[in-house]
Amino acid sequence: MKRLLFALAAFALATPLFAQAPDVAGEVTKIDRSQNRLTLRHAEIKSLDMPPMTMVFRVRDPKALEGLAVGDKVRFAAEKLDGNYTVTAIQKAN
Repeated sequence: MKRLLFALAAFALATPLFAQAPDVAGEVTKIDRSQNRLTLRHAEIKSLDMPPMTMVFRVRDPKALEGLAVGDKVRFAAEKLDGNYTVTAIQKAN
């Protein structure tokens, strides 16, 4: 029972209560659907202390890639999960 409670507590601490809102501006420069990766030219990501640049991100939910195309302007949120920079939310910008 103690193991179960410890596991639940660890999960609760590792899981954010609220997902980050897609607040970073970016542009899709490459999509690798087979690897669930997305290359984005992006503005500063303050939550990750990252300057503007172009880089490859993992995508947490492969369905997030549906409807995206190279050249699309997007707003996204990213986190460092398991040592990898990962897009956790994305939407086309208006």
